[in-house]
Formats: sequence, structure tokens, C-alpha cells
Amino acid sequence: MAKTYSGGRSLNSLIRSHVEIARPDHWFKNIFMLPGAALAAILTPDPITEATLVHLLIGIAATCLVASANYTINEWLDSEFDRHHPNKRHRPSVLGHVSAPLVYVQWAVLAFAGLALSAFLSQQFFFFAIALLAMGVVYNVRPLRTKDRQYLDVLTESVNNPLRFMLGWAAIVSDILPPSSVLLAYWMGGAYLMAVKRYAELRFIGDADRAGLYRRSFNFYTEQTLLLSALFYAISSAFFLGVFLIKYRIELLLAIPFLALLFVWYLRIGMRPDSVTQRPEKLYTEKKFVLYVAFLAILIVTLFIVDLPWLNFFVEHRLLRTG
Repeated sequence: MAKTYSGGRSLNSLIRSHVEIARPDHWFKNIFMLPGAALAAILTPDPITEATLVHLLIGIAATCLVASANYTINEWLDSEFDRHHPNKRHRPSVLGHVSAPLVYVQWAVLAFAGLALSAFLSQQFFFFAIALLAMGVVYNVRPLRTKDRQYLDVLTESVNNPLRFMLGWAAIVSDILPPSSVLLAYWMGGAYLMAVKRYAELRFIGDADRAGLYRRSFNFYTEQTLLLSALFYAISSAFFLGVFLIKYRIELLLAIPFLALLFVWYLRIGMRPDSVTQRPEKLYTEKKFVLYVAFLAILIVTLFIVDLPWLNFFVEHRLLRTG
């Protein structure tokens, strides 16, 4: 007879459940490291070598491990709330398919492994990795547990965006910090994505009382306040991005209208019933949107390469006479 473990599960089933709560399918989100790595390669004088690319791969692996540590504790501590969500109530932690002691062991092992790899790269990368791990504690663990607090839930969760950017940057350059303007743009852009996710979740649940049981911040949100906050984050992101572009690469101003369309398109997806924006790791199913993102990435790379001096007209201090 096969030996059984937590909830009467077999060893293989228990292992699958523990792997699932680490959410390896969410590692896709670490793609947000790549713009940081790319910008570091463009703005700093250090040459890109094979060793640099190896460092980037190690950095991505380290970030995935630290992120999985955060996901592990997130799923475990959210189990009492996820039972009120139409889909998340089927998660292993809600169904009792994981072992409480093993959850904490798993968190510690993933955190240690991720930080050990981070320390191998550089002190700067190590500090950013610690910050990413710490934000998982701030977001999920009482008495802080900022995910229960209106607006603070979005702002603290989206801090992971600039942290991932800085991790990508630090994997390439270890002694220079990235521009603050692009970090603020990244943070506000992440807050926009998170606000649209909250909006889609609230619409999907469709019951204010049940939504409040699932996520306490929903006791204070409405669809209107979430949309208004998303608009604020989008405008703030565009402002800080504009500051960065004017200071570092005026040619990128031409990408602003295309970025604006990206924000609008994402919100349109978020307004659909049971929108995929609730599960950003599944955004690859939006094929036209993904193709547009790829086009935008190519456009931005091109604008980094091609010089257009006539655009300096927009930043020159000059008044035009009409008569």
C-alpha cells in the first residue's frame, strides 16, 4: 500500500501540490527584468560578453527562485481567503493538499537558494533580491499584510516591477544605479496593470460581500475607484517615462502614442468578462496583443539605434513669432 501524507495524499501528489504553489508558470513575469538588462547594456560603457549573458541567466534563475518563495508563502497565507474566490478555491493550499511544515521549509529553501545565487553575482544584485523577498513578506504577512489595504495593496505589489528592472540592470552592471525616472515609470506602469487586474477580479466575482471576504481591500474598492486609480497610474507612468526620454533619448518620444495604445488595449482586455488580466501569466493567449507588444519592443530598440536630430526642436527653448 502506498504511503499517504497530508490530506491522505500520495507522495507524488504532495510533491505536485508543493510545486504548484511555487507557481513556476508565473516565472514568465520575470520578463520585466529584460528591459533593465537592455537599458544597462545601452546606457553604460561596459562591453557585453559571454560572461555578461551567463550572469543574466543566473540572475533570472535567482529571481525565479526568490519569486517562488514569495508565491509559496502567498498561497499558504491566502488559503483562508481564496476559498471565497470562484477559481482560487481549487488551489492545493485551500483544499488541504499541502503540508504546513513543508510550506515553511519550501519557502526557506527557495529563498536561500535564490539569495545564494544572487550573492554570487554582485552585492548590488544581492540587495535587490533581498528587497524582492522582503516585499513578499510585507505584502502577505501580518501585521503588515498590505494586500488588505486599499491602494496600498496595488502600490506595494507593483514595487516588484522596478525591483525586477533593477535586478535585470544589476545582472549587467554592478556599480551604477539605473535612472530614477525610469524606475518610477516602471512602478506606476506596474500599478496600472495591478489596478486593472483588481478591476477585472471585482467584476468577475460579481458580489461585493463575497469579494470582500476574498480580498479585504475590496470592502473599500468599487469598479469606478479602480478605473480612476488605473487612469492616475497610467498618466503618472507616462509622465515619468517622458522625463526619462527627454533626458536620455529624445527619439523615444515617437513611441509614446504606441505606448498609449498599449495602455488602452490592456484596459479593453480587462473589461471583458472573466478577463485574462486576472491571470497575467496567461496573456500569451491574447495573440494580437502579444504581437503588438513585440512590435513595440522592436520599435523601441530601433529608436535607440537611429538618431533623429530634428526631434531636439521639441526641447529647445524657443518661441515662434507669427508676424
